[in-house]
Amino acid sequence: MSYLALSLTLIFVLIPLVLSRTLRLGLEKDTLIATVRSIIQLLAVGYVLQYVFEADNIIFLLLMILLMIGAATQNARKKGASIRGITWKLFITFVFIEALTQSILLGFSIVPPTPQYIIPISGMVIGNSMVLGILFLNRFTAEIENRQDETELILTLGGTPKQAIHTQLITSIKASTIPTIESQKTIGLVQLPGMMSGQIIAGADPVQAVQFQLLILFILLTTAVVTSIMLGFLSYPTLFNKRMQFLKIR
Repeated sequence: MSYLALSLTLIFVLIPLVLSRTLRLGLEKDTLIATVRSIIQLLAVGYVLQYVFEADNIIFLLLMILLMIGAATQNARKKGASIRGITWKLFITFVFIEALTQSILLGFSIVPPTPQYIIPISGMVIGNSMVLGILFLNRFTAEIENRQDETELILTLGGTPKQAIHTQLITSIKASTIPTIESQKTIGLVQLPGMMSGQIIAGADPVQAVQFQLLILFILLTTAVVTSIMLGFLSYPTLFNKRMQFLKIR
C-alpha cells in the first residue's frame, strides 16, 4: 500500500467525525485522539518490531512481551481498582496465559520459535486476555455491589466466603466468556477474521490462512476461559478479611 493510498484511508475517520459533529454526539475529540494515537503507536511498533526481528535476540523478545503485559495490566486495572491487589493479580494472570500458550505452541513445535511468530501471537493472546479481564472485572464488581446483602446473609447463616460469592463469581465468568464463544459460532459466516483476511490480502494460500486462523481461535478460546477463571479465583478471597467478614467495595 502506498502512502497516498494510506492517506486516503483517513476518509474512514472523516465520516464518523462529520456524523458526530452533525448529530452533536460529542465524539470528535476522542475520535481524533484515538486516530492520532493509533498512527503514532503502530508506526513506532512497526520500527521496533523491524529491529527486534533483525536482531533475533531473546532479550529483546522478552522485553517486548513484558512491555505488552505491562501495558495490558495498566489498562485493565482501572476496572478493578476497588479490588485489593488487582494490579498483581492481572499481571500474574497475563504472565500465566502467555506462558501456557507459548509452552504448548513451542513445546509441540506448532509454530517456529522465532520473533516473527512469537510476538504477533503473544500480542493477540495478551490483548484478548486484557479485554476478557476488563469484561470480567466490570461484571464482577457490578455483581458484588448489587448482591452485597445476599453475600452478608449467606455469611451470617454460616456459609463460607466461597459459598457467599459463588453466584456472583460464576455469573461473571460466564458473562465475560460469552462474546468469545458466540463469535466463534459464526466465524467464517458473518465475518472473516482479521488474521485470515490479512494473509489472504498479502497473497497467502486461503487454506493455509484458515489453518493459522483456527490456531488463533482455539488459543483465544483457552485465553478467554482461563483468564476469567484465574482472575476470579485470585480476586474473590481479597473481598473478605481473616474473620470471613465481607469487605464492601467502593
